[in-house]
Amino acid sequence: MKKYLFYAFSLFLASFFTGCDINDNETNNDYTAPAAPTNVYTITGDNRVDIFWNYNTERDVAGYNVYYSYSYDGTYTFIGSTTKNNFIDTDVNNGVTYYYAVTAYDRFNNESELSYDEVFDTPRPEGFNQSIFDYLLFESTSGYDFQNNLVVPFDSDNADFFFENYTTGGKFYLNVWEDTDIQDMGVTTDIYDISYAPTSGYVPIVTGDNIKYTEAKIGHTYVIWTWDNHYAKVRITNITRERITFDWAYQTAEGNRELKRNVIVNRNIPDSIKVLRF
Repeated sequence: MKKYLFYAFSLFLASFFTGCDINDNETNNDYTAPAAPTNVYTITGDNRVDIFWNYNTERDVAGYNVYYSYSYDGTYTFIGSTTKNNFIDTDVNNGVTYYYAVTAYDRFNNESELSYDEVFDTPRPEGFNQSIFDYLLFESTSGYDFQNNLVVPFDSDNADFFFENYTTGGKFYLNVWEDTDIQDMGVTTDIYDISYAPTSGYVPIVTGDNIKYTEAKIGHTYVIWTWDNHYAKVRITNITRERITFDWAYQTAEGNRELKRNVIVNRNIPDSIKVLRF
């Protein structure tokens, strides 16, 4: 059952945003709470989660309260209020999953039930404008280690992928070792376009080789499933004969395929989901 901690000062926050006196007789004229906000979703960041929802349509809505929990049916704790339809939670840790819910309150301090969308997010580290070099010429700076955010030799135990300028064929490649998987997700506008790591479609191992490889192309994003069961994504922003430059994101929670956003919206609301205040 979805629950939340109801803070007495939420009334103060509501009156602060609206300028209403909660002791004014007019506040007792309306006891109808707004509807719960809908279409709640999040965007995953590095030690941050951006939360969004639709504006309510009631004319007397004054603002929104945002809550988090560690499970969908757990106890939700108040984290902040806003008059807008978005909120940024920066009090989060990478690799930890948070569930979010939003309520609407009106100028009479009536607060809605928690939003019913099942919305959870697992922040993860990311990086931009990182470069590695062709392993055939610059072995010590040709690989990348997501876990430690380091450039490493291509043959390091910590190298998750490495770059190759295959001069014979005139093409560039992203390579991974045989115990790791890689997949080209195609052209993207930025690193945030790919939300989830796929469950299939990864490059197969070629008989006799101990590496897997896919052609490196500017503007493409690649998902990498590491040997120790973590997921990452790499978007190539530039390629030269000697190096590639890329943006990346890495999910520190083992086995979690979430790389950007998670939301389940407009689902049927079971009768058992109620809001309890205490």
